[in-house]
Amino acid sequence: MADSTAPSPASASPAEPNHTDRPVYVIGGGPGGLAAAYALRAQGLRAVVLEKSDRVGASWRRHYDRLHLHTTRRLSGLPGLAMPRRFGRWVSRDDVVRYLEKYAEYHELEIVTGVEVSRIERSPDGTGWLLHATGGRELTGAAVIVATGYNHTPHVPDWPGRDTYTGELLHAGEYRNPEPYAGRDVLVVGVGNTGAEIAVDLVEGGASRVRLSVRTVPHIVRRSTAGWAAQYTGVLVRRLPVSLVDRLAGPMAKLSVPDLSAHGLPRPDTGLYTRVNEGSIPVQDVGLIDAVRKGTVEVVAAVEGFDDGKVVLADGTRVEPDAVIAATGYARALEGLVGHLDVLDARGRPVVHGARCPDNAPGLFFSGFTNPISGMFRELAIDAEKIAKAVAKDGSRQVSRLPVT
Repeated sequence: MADSTAPSPASASPAEPNHTDRPVYVIGGGPGGLAAAYALRAQGLRAVVLEKSDRVGASWRRHYDRLHLHTTRRLSGLPGLAMPRRFGRWVSRDDVVRYLEKYAEYHELEIVTGVEVSRIERSPDGTGWLLHATGGRELTGAAVIVATGYNHTPHVPDWPGRDTYTGELLHAGEYRNPEPYAGRDVLVVGVGNTGAEIAVDLVEGGASRVRLSVRTVPHIVRRSTAGWAAQYTGVLVRRLPVSLVDRLAGPMAKLSVPDLSAHGLPRPDTGLYTRVNEGSIPVQDVGLIDAVRKGTVEVVAAVEGFDDGKVVLADGTRVEPDAVIAATGYARALEGLVGHLDVLDARGRPVVHGARCPDNAPGLFFSGFTNPISGMFRELAIDAEKIAKAVAKDGSRQVSRLPVT
């Protein structure tokens, strides 16, 4: 029997079906999901957030200790509640978590924790969506917003010899701080923002040697120059032609970032905004430039595999670090949830996002599955309000409305 009502936070037992009560289900209690839930409430619509962990902001709680937002506090607040000034310009991981907790409390969001949605299907009557969730629950919603996060499932490449490698190998998602690596030789694989910052963290935390394995040379930008945050530029160029931004970014990089070619990081031969559209945002410098110039972070070739207890690099070098930290990204992991609905592209990403629904899936929205140059939190906030307005305007959705107080 399908349950058309939201699960009660106080009880795991399904309620009796009530086809007049069809909320919008929001899957994921991170910043994107919470922002969407508030925006829907602001439109007078009932939104229920389903979060698989026991608290909101679960992915943020797992990030490494020194992490700060690379976007400014003023441009990172979600709809309806600014981030407190006391958090400073670059908000720490712990303060992001505090903010998300306060956001949910302040807006009295309806959140059910400990519920994981495994599959989304059309409802039998064709007017909504049926969610299969933890404990055999079947929940029917008028619309669904998938906000499970850009960094969902850690990805470690299937390097040859990885399964038989006996050395210490972990994904960056398991890294917390440099304390366990003091006095040790560490190889960090991947030079995105995470890999770059972990490498610097290890140096500052006393690692005896830190090498950074690079396959594709990144664009590096200063997080702030003379008080002007890189995010501000990202916002200004967001809608400009890719070729124009590429041409503008080249001279700016030469003025602000030294040539690191002699240290193994030549300037990229692909434009900055071209890379962004391919899914690779620039690395914001939080100490990497100085560390590379000083030689405390050594740039080495890409990892090709593992053999006889050693790491094999693309240039034929074999190294034997005490630990390997794979900062090799995350998968969206949406295939089991919606892969059968033909709404994902060849790379497993939603074919559309924000206020647009796939043509074959009206009422199904995706938020937070891009990594924009203008800032993730800022775009999540914009998308949340656009999605809420789209749902409110769609009279066919028959969404449950909040009681007038």
